[in-house]
Amino acid sequence: MNHNSHDPFDELIRRALHEEADRIEPADALPEIRSRAHAQHLSAHRPWFLTAGVAAVATAAAIGAFTVFTNTDTTANDGTAVAGHGTTSALPEAQAPSVLTASPMPTRTRGVPEASVRDMVVPVYWLGTQVGAQKKTSARLYRTWSKVSGHPAEQAVRIMTTKNPNDPDYYSVWRGAAVNTVTRDDDEVTVDFKQLPNAMLDEEVARVAAQQLVYTVQGALKDDQTPIRVTQNGRAVPQLFGQIDATQPLNRAQAADVQALVWIDSPSQDQALAPTVTVQGVAAAFEATVNYQATNLKTREVRKSYTSTKQGQTFSAYSFQLTLSPGPWQISVYLVSAADGSVTDTDSKAILVK
Repeated sequence: MNHNSHDPFDELIRRALHEEADRIEPADALPEIRSRAHAQHLSAHRPWFLTAGVAAVATAAAIGAFTVFTNTDTTANDGTAVAGHGTTSALPEAQAPSVLTASPMPTRTRGVPEASVRDMVVPVYWLGTQVGAQKKTSARLYRTWSKVSGHPAEQAVRIMTTKNPNDPDYYSVWRGAAVNTVTRDDDEVTVDFKQLPNAMLDEEVARVAAQQLVYTVQGALKDDQTPIRVTQNGRAVPQLFGQIDATQPLNRAQAADVQALVWIDSPSQDQALAPTVTVQGVAAAFEATVNYQATNLKTREVRKSYTSTKQGQTFSAYSFQLTLSPGPWQISVYLVSAADGSVTDTDSKAILVK
């Protein structure tokens, strides 16, 4: 080190640090630091702030006004998630911010984060218009499957809020929302958002949209009993979509009230297949009867018939096979009203037969 080439600014900082350190009495300040940390524990909306918060106070006491805090990003690591087939990378654990800030509004202490997984297949629910419904705004939930790595429910919500479903008949009114974390304790699961959607919806659609979140989170957690609480940056949310009371946790609605009564699980939209095609799905069908139609979109050739679910009048699996000529096809499944023979619910997939 060259002692004859001191930078004047460096020397000024060095002296100031020494003077500030000489004024610090760590032993006398320790009880106050502990007291502050304990008080912050009672009001903090993120329990994992405490370690970083106490460390920040101790650091400030040690080096005074010249402390520079870094890593102030309070957002969760977005990671990667694919809506459809593929493999994603495991997510690193979220980094705790190094600055503890007091919130002027009441906050909730959240529970334990999810365990991380790798290449786990989770259900993601979307909205779709209900065919044959009396109200034009009526919507139902349709299920798709996605492979995720990281925290499964958090990743499923991220797909639901940021990705486009691969079926053009499906949509999400949660677009524009940004999820923070999904945590759980003994009696509820908390989904905390950085930002919630601003959409104002018809009451019926809002009800189904709220259930889109409930079904997606519970499906990823493999738990259809524990209610879902929605918060924004740790704070309680009064309403969702201008209609749904979010001051209390959301319970799972009856499937018959919100789910589509028939859908196709396989094949997926735009999938390329051999001539022998197996179609599988779920339906709650009167007398266990599911109707289907396959239409060649080029030649207009039509195949039409019906199959049966394992049980009638309850959600149950169905399956059937088709032998199709090469070309683009659309496969539709639908239910028929026992009262007047009209189509009441439907789902369809476009495929390419090689």
